Amino acid sequence: MEKFAKGFFIISMDTLIFATNNQHKVEEVQSILDSKWHVLSLQQAGIFIDIPEPHQTLKENASEKSSTIYQITGKNCFSEDTGLEVDALQGAPGVHSARYAGDSRSFSDNISKLLFELKDQSDRRARFRTVISLQLNGKEYFFEGICEGNIIDHVKGADGFGYDPVFVPEGDTRTFAEMSMAEKNTYSHRRKAMDKLIAFLDTIN
Repeated sequence: MEKFAKGFFIISMDTLIFATNNQHKVEEVQSILDSKWHVLSLQQAGIFIDIPEPHQTLKENASEKSSTIYQITGKNCFSEDTGLEVDALQGAPGVHSARYAGDSRSFSDNISKLLFELKDQSDRRARFRTVISLQLNGKEYFFEGICEGNIIDHVKGADGFGYDPVFVPEGDTRTFAEMSMAEKNTYSHRRKAMDKLIAFLDTIN
């Protein structure tokens, strides 16, 4: 199989390569798409080239990845970037969410740092934001999904990934890590962005 840069690209109209080797994200996206589309991680697709995320916005990083793939392959492609924005921290960790506590990308270290930074804060408002970049026939399209919520002061739940054990979405009292995948998808930022992407693709089929 040809090797391409990190990102999404359409193999066929029902198969997508997802720009991640995070199996949690692959499972989440596949649950959103259900049986209509099949999702492959980079590893499953034999893609081993990584693309840096050097920019200061989610939109720019998503565009960097999809643009690079399109330039290399000439194929229609997708990429996404997601961040947690905390009001009391002026939007941090934001674009640096995955590496908030260092390049090791440790979920537990990131959460520990976040809770330490918020230990004296009464304002716990936060949101997850996902931005998807689509390169389609030489044109770029963006799709955004936002989930508002709050950061609690201790870890709760054993499921999910990333900051899920400390994030409670508006409209519920449980963290994402206490929810099933189906329950999380009723609130999910990634679900909202993917729904917009799929709705767009449906209009051109």
